Amino acid sequence: MARKITNPIRFEPRRPLLIAAFVAGLLPAVGSVPYPLDGEGQTGIRRLEGYRNSQAQTGGFKLPRGALLGFDEIKLNLAAAGNVDLTAENRDPALQNALDTILGRRDPSYAVTVVDITDPAAVVWASVREDRSQLPGSVGKLGVMIGLFDGLRRAFPDPAVRALVLKERIVVAEDWAVGDPHTTPHFDPETGRNRFSTIAVGERFSLAEWIDHMISASANSAGSTVWKEAMLLRQFGAEYPPTVEQEHAFFKDTPKTRLSELSLAVINEPLAAAGIDLDGFRQGTMFTKAGQRKVPGTSSYATPLELARILLRIEQGRMVDDWSSLEMKRYLYMTKKRYRYVYAPELGDAAVYFKSGSFYKCRPEEGFTCAKYSGNVENLMNSVAIVESPATRGPDQKRYIVALLSNVLKVNSAWDHSRIAAAIEQTVRTRQPVAIKDAGTGEQIRESGTGE
Repeated sequence: MARKITNPIRFEPRRPLLIAAFVAGLLPAVGSVPYPLDGEGQTGIRRLEGYRNSQAQTGGFKLPRGALLGFDEIKLNLAAAGNVDLTAENRDPALQNALDTILGRRDPSYAVTVVDITDPAAVVWASVREDRSQLPGSVGKLGVMIGLFDGLRRAFPDPAVRALVLKERIVVAEDWAVGDPHTTPHFDPETGRNRFSTIAVGERFSLAEWIDHMISASANSAGSTVWKEAMLLRQFGAEYPPTVEQEHAFFKDTPKTRLSELSLAVINEPLAAAGIDLDGFRQGTMFTKAGQRKVPGTSSYATPLELARILLRIEQGRMVDDWSSLEMKRYLYMTKKRYRYVYAPELGDAAVYFKSGSFYKCRPEEGFTCAKYSGNVENLMNSVAIVESPATRGPDQKRYIVALLSNVLKVNSAWDHSRIAAAIEQTVRTRQPVAIKDAGTGEQIRESGTGE
């Protein structure tokens, strides 16, 4: 029988015992429970119960139809498609002309790559300014997630053990998490609902929940915490997780230059192994001030071409391995209120796998009022998405990847990206340029930037 895990902070997985229990049917098979809304028992992500309850309650928040896929319906679209890449040979002239026309008269900061993967045997793409680089913001958390899954693969080759580690490893929020303004869903068992608040020191979440907070809620506290766990996985390997004392000693006694090198290696090595050009993507800095003090960083940057290629590798099952790629795609599946690029109602019936990142800065200017996502000094917005439209598979379904970057000053970039999303959806279907419908009500524009 599998060893019972009782320590809420740490466990020492004994792989032979766990694998034997898995084979004997004493542990749930990976993927045996529908995910995501019914996935709490599988993953330990408690917020899913709150969203599931809300779906059933009168007047509760309702997810769009595209967000209701079950576990078995989330698949890698290119797992059997070979090693197709984004090259000059498979660039689509019609799609290219449409994108050039759509963005040609707009701000020159727009940069986009669109990859049509509807036909696995004929993947095509187009791009505008695909090599333009800017700070990725929270899109860089993709790299942290990849680093964590690579560490799991190295330490625990068997996917069943990895799944158990994600569910049973409890990580206590420490000073790595301090200073994060992002709120995350906290499930309240008394009300059956989620409440939203920032993560406080001392709170406990499973490793799976920390990943979910990092991707779904884009919490910086979770970004630094998951990155820290990826470093511990590389350092301790099959002996992961370390004791609290071992963890603290490692970060205290290891030279900061070594910590910095390790923080980059855990992300860059799996990316390079998957064929990602590291000149086009780097996450170099922890997401919280405390994390940056512990682990000195370097610059971060991303291009739409390499961001799109990262999602392409996930669809191919080539990001770490096929099990990890599918798990990461599930973490990207939107099961919360849609915002920014995927706020577009035109995507309501679509399944979307999404990450966004932004950074805006303002200075005093006569007649200008600083607002979220509308900076007058910098106004960076980055959106990456896999779109399956509609979510139900059939002859009408289009499947495509988008990476969109912009830095348009004084424009609500959350609403702006949602309007471009609607145009790209139509363009992928028709291969014709369409006019971007920028108009929206004040309420729509405000809601486009809110993900709770």
